[in-house]
Amino acid sequence: MDAKKIIQDGKAILGIEFGSTRIKAVLIDPEYNPIAQGSHTWENQLVGGLWSYSIESIWYGLQDCYANLRANVKEQYDIEIGQLAAIGVSAMMHGYMPFDKSGNILVPFRTWRCTNTGKAAAELSELFVFNVPLRWSISHLYQAILDDEPHVKDIDFLTTLAGYIHWQLTGKKVLGVGDASGMIPVDPATKSYNAEMVAKFNQLIAPKGFPWKLEDILPESLEAGKDAGSLSEAGARKLDVSGHLKAGAPFCPPEGDAGTGMVATNAVRPRTGNVSAGTSSFSMIVLEKDLNKPHEVIDIVTTPDGSPVAMVHCNNCTSDLNAWVGLFKEYNEIMGIPVDMGKIFVNLFNHALKGDPDCGGIVSYNYVSGEPVTGFADGRPLFVRSATDKFNLANFMRSIISGAIGVLKIGNDILFKEEKIKVDRITGHGGLFTTPVVGQSILAAALNSPISCMETAGEGGPWGMAILASYLINKKGLSLADFLDMVVFAGNTGTEIAPTPEAVEGFNKYIENYKASLPVEAAAVKYKH
Repeated sequence: MDAKKIIQDGKAILGIEFGSTRIKAVLIDPEYNPIAQGSHTWENQLVGGLWSYSIESIWYGLQDCYANLRANVKEQYDIEIGQLAAIGVSAMMHGYMPFDKSGNILVPFRTWRCTNTGKAAAELSELFVFNVPLRWSISHLYQAILDDEPHVKDIDFLTTLAGYIHWQLTGKKVLGVGDASGMIPVDPATKSYNAEMVAKFNQLIAPKGFPWKLEDILPESLEAGKDAGSLSEAGARKLDVSGHLKAGAPFCPPEGDAGTGMVATNAVRPRTGNVSAGTSSFSMIVLEKDLNKPHEVIDIVTTPDGSPVAMVHCNNCTSDLNAWVGLFKEYNEIMGIPVDMGKIFVNLFNHALKGDPDCGGIVSYNYVSGEPVTGFADGRPLFVRSATDKFNLANFMRSIISGAIGVLKIGNDILFKEEKIKVDRITGHGGLFTTPVVGQSILAAALNSPISCMETAGEGGPWGMAILASYLINKKGLSLADFLDMVVFAGNTGTEIAPTPEAVEGFNKYIENYKASLPVEAAAVKYKH
């Protein structure tokens, strides 16, 4: 069947993902190939000192993204999307979206990027004997309680961005277990919220006398492949304002961007892992057993089918890198040189490989916002060099790319060196890997591990979400890991690059310089104007 007939017959599957800077939609055929796509660019805003996206921008963004997808279908196939076989929605994880009984949001959406929850996260980590990160929903909720915010008593439903969109499109207050595990810890045995921790939290806040218990306001946690409702008539109109899309398409559980990254890289089986590198970065290593002890910089979440995962999450990755490349674009423009951003990226990235493995002593900090792994509640992008460093374009670019994954290296050293975690395969995906070989080889040096990239690396989260939607209707009794191994990827593990000893030694030297210069970054933050 050709793509046009697949869409006409309602057999196409839609995956949508709300990233930090782009909302993306991918339409796939029954063989998991992308056949159309759409996108919308957006940005978070500081509202009252907290990072947020307005409800209006969420819906305008979704509708514009879908309209862009429709236009892509119209341009390629000269048809409209009338019916879909299945739909899945994913989004950046964590954060805080509390709603009252009437469905109104009580405070502006607080995203994963907010770092005001330090006191709450520390107290909950001690209470649960479990590392609770700043960005988790339970940290936001408890911080609001500690701050005596008046809205807390009126909470009827608390969810993530993916859970909110799903609820509005289907009427179902549910969440995929992977995204749920970024709200409050999940018990891998039950695939739902840890009952002991929920009880401890209820007891902790009991003196406040709120009219709700935690379990009453959280979305239901669902494993991959479970029925999560269907597109309602109202949902169809909210998604497609043109009115062509019919209601009724089944939805898989909404997931976080970490879960879709695991799916897109076939990394849901124990001893596999992936690195997602875009606006933020994170590594996910699927565990065979529990860690020996909690680590403040390592989060324990789950795969979309509920297996425990060690996650190192970094608030910053490519934003500063993109800003520097934008500077070179501006230089081209003032020199009257035709500007092709794709070519600028490719040429600068490839030139980075000509740099010294330790970047000639140059260090780059990409801290557009705070970076909890290295202990920064706030950040300031910073480029550090001495008069004796080898300052040239190759070392400059290699330092900027290395700096984008520096914090990731620091976190993963705990897993591999202290916890002795074993991994058979790590796969990279996201914008950092769009230029072949470069990001892949530098990451391999950072983690001292072979890194694989697949042809689908650029597809990323929305494609992974579409795969989860496909699994809902095509699983045929297979586990998610077997479905990915045997059906979607059919043995394809991508192209692997192993690090050289020289590259590993060079990155280790770079990271020592990086850690030694952290007081410089601290001073830059302290005296930030």
